[in-house]
Amino acid sequence: MPHEPKKRHSKSAKRIRRGSISLKAANIIICANCNAKTLAHMACRSCGFYSGKAVTNSKQQVTVTKT
Repeated sequence: MPHEPKKRHSKSAKRIRRGSISLKAANIIICANCNAKTLAHMACRSCGFYSGKAVTNSKQQVTVTKT
């Protein structure tokens, strides 16, 4: 069983603690390589570049012909 609190938390201490729980807006930037919108500190989903370097394989359309 959990223990009881040693002391009562004041209203201000409780509100200061809960003030950081709120939702934050996403930090969206423009990709320097393809000008697409992307999240900061993440590789671009459309071109696969991060900080001027290719870090992932970009999605390329591959056509398969059946013989």
